[in-house]
Amino acid sequence: MKKIAHILKSAAPHWVGNGFHVNNLFMYEQAAEVLSPFLLLDYGAPKQFAPSTQPRGVGRHPHRGFETVTVAYQGEIEHHDSEGNKGVIGPGDVQWMTAASGIVHEEWLNPPFNARGGVLEMAQLWVNLPAKDKMTPPRYQEIVNAQIPEVVAEGGARVRVIAGEFAGEGGPAMTYSPINVWDVQLKTDQSLDLTVEAGYTTMFAVLKGSVRVNGADSVKSPALVVLDRDGTEAKLEALEDASVLVLNGEPINEPVVGSGPFVMNTRNEIMQAMRDFQSGKFVRSAAVAG
Repeated sequence: MKKIAHILKSAAPHWVGNGFHVNNLFMYEQAAEVLSPFLLLDYGAPKQFAPSTQPRGVGRHPHRGFETVTVAYQGEIEHHDSEGNKGVIGPGDVQWMTAASGIVHEEWLNPPFNARGGVLEMAQLWVNLPAKDKMTPPRYQEIVNAQIPEVVAEGGARVRVIAGEFAGEGGPAMTYSPINVWDVQLKTDQSLDLTVEAGYTTMFAVLKGSVRVNGADSVKSPALVVLDRDGTEAKLEALEDASVLVLNGEPINEPVVGSGPFVMNTRNEIMQAMRDFQSGKFVRSAAVAG
C-alpha cells in the first residue's frame, strides 16, 4: 500500500474574477517537483448565484506553457479564446484547453444561466507541458458528459474516466504526457481500490465529504492527499458521501518557472512570453475572444 506523503488542507476560499469562488487545493510554488506533472487545482464548491444581467466570470487573460482543465459539476460556463474557439460546458462536461505557445481566453457564467441564477460548482486543474511541447499550437477540447465513460467499481464507487485509463476504459481527453484524471463519486461506506503506476505522482483531491485513505487517515474536504511514489496500491473509503478527483501522472522532471498565467522552464522564457503577449503575438485568429 502506498504511504501518505502529505495531507494539505485548503486555504480560505477567494474570488477569481467576479464569478468563481474557489478553494485552492495546491499550487506549484509549494513543491513543483512533488506535484509534477500537475500545477494547480482550484475547486469552486456549490455556490448559489442570484439572477443577474451583469456578466460574471473572468475577462480576457493570457496563458502559455501548460493546459487548463475545467470540470463542471453544476451550472454552466462559457468560454471564448483567441483561436476562435467558443463553447459552453454544463454539468458533467469538461473543457480541456492547451495554451501551449500562447492563448488569450475568457470564462463567464453562461449568460442564460447567469440571467436565471442557480448553483455553480466547478473545478479547474492546471497540467504542465513538457518543454518540447510548450511552444506547440494551442488546442481546445470540449468534452461533453456523454463522451466520458463511467465505471462502477467493485466497492460501489462510480469512476468517470476523463483522461488516461481505468478498468479498461479510456478517457476521451488527449494529453501530452501520461496522466490519469478520474472523477470519483462515493456514497457512504463505498470504497475504491486502485492500482497505479509505480513512480508516478498520485493525489486525491477530496472536494466534498470525507474519506479514509489506505485504511488509516481520515480526510475531510476540501483537502489534498499526496501519496508517496513508491508502491502501486491505494484505497479510498467513504466516511460520508464524497467527491474525489484522482490525479495520477508521470513526473515531467524539468525545471518549473512561473509568473502569473505563464509557466515555462526558464526566467528568460517567462520574459519572452510577456513580450510576446504585449506585442499581440498570442492572437492568431480574426475571431478574437469577445
